[in-house]
Amino acid sequence: MQTAQATVDRRPEKRFVMTPEAARLVGLSPRTLETFRCRGSGPVFRKIGGRVLYATDDLQAWLDRAACRSTSEDRYEAALAASRAWRARS
Repeated sequence: MQTAQATVDRRPEKRFVMTPEAARLVGLSPRTLETFRCRGSGPVFRKIGGRVLYATDDLQAWLDRAACRSTSEDRYEAALAASRAWRARS
């Protein structure tokens, strides 16, 4: 007779935070994160009922995608142009 073994999921549990904590973690204001959500330029989020939640690993991935080594990188130029356009609309 074989015994059934429960498989244990060894992946670390995702940690979710609400907008104020997410903003603190990435160094922005909650209002800026709200604006980024509306424009689709911010980190991935989930909307559960009336709550907006961010996974901390998604916040880190978003920050990592913005990393630059030099101001001459194309990524830096694109981020700078987006920032200027955002400020012009605000």
